[in-house]
Amino acid sequence: MVTQEQRRRQLAREKFLRQQQRRTDARRKARVRNAVVASVLGVVLVGSLALYTTGVLKDDKDDKVNASASADPTPSAPEDPCDKPAEGAVKKQTWKKEPAVAVDESAKYTMKLATTCGDIDIALNASAAPHTVNSFEFLAGKGYFDHTRCHRLTSNGIFVLQCGDPTGSGSGGPGYTIPDENLKDKSLKGGVYPAGTVAMANTGQAHTGGSQFFLVYQDSQLPPSYTPFGTVSESGMTVLKKIAEAGENTGAGDGAPNATVVIDKATVAKS
Repeated sequence: MVTQEQRRRQLAREKFLRQQQRRTDARRKARVRNAVVASVLGVVLVGSLALYTTGVLKDDKDDKVNASASADPTPSAPEDPCDKPAEGAVKKQTWKKEPAVAVDESAKYTMKLATTCGDIDIALNASAAPHTVNSFEFLAGKGYFDHTRCHRLTSNGIFVLQCGDPTGSGSGGPGYTIPDENLKDKSLKGGVYPAGTVAMANTGQAHTGGSQFFLVYQDSQLPPSYTPFGTVSESGMTVLKKIAEAGENTGAGDGAPNATVVIDKATVAKS
């Protein structure tokens, strides 16, 4: 017999996958309208039902109106645990093709996300996911992630913080895609991405990863379709949990973080 908790997790997974499929459909329609990738992303943002977070900001406004109109006392919103973002603007660059793989698969690479909520250090797995790590080294070197907002937090069955979209909408990308990698990693046991995993988001189709990625702050049951390419440090997990504790803005377990999570600077280093 399926327990209530198992059913809740199943529904959360199904919702996650439906959202990805909507992004796939939106991108397909956008490509027909415009062959230029940068324009495609703009069209998706304005006229398509994009992956993950389209409507989140509207929901946030609606929630505030409903809360003020209600006669019943409601708990106050959690205090934002993060600092003010550093000065600077998102570059929103795009490229026509994946950069040539130049990482040393025998070397160690680390990525530091200097965020408004604290530093998140990530050990990257270049030997298992060379295309992915190479892409992140390239994008970080171009300042692609700098000043970008982490646009999605889930807390219902799936427990992740999603980042890497310069548009902040859930539909942005670098203009190219990279192949799926490391999907048979031993850490993905029983269809679970363990806490601390850093993995690629995608459209729900194979080999459609771009720049968006998610950081798992609590064990999450997901199909092994998302390239795991790094592990968050212990201090980074403390930052992630602080962000998660502040919640998300819909109250339904899937929306924009209440915390102001902005990547002030992303760097990748080889050691």
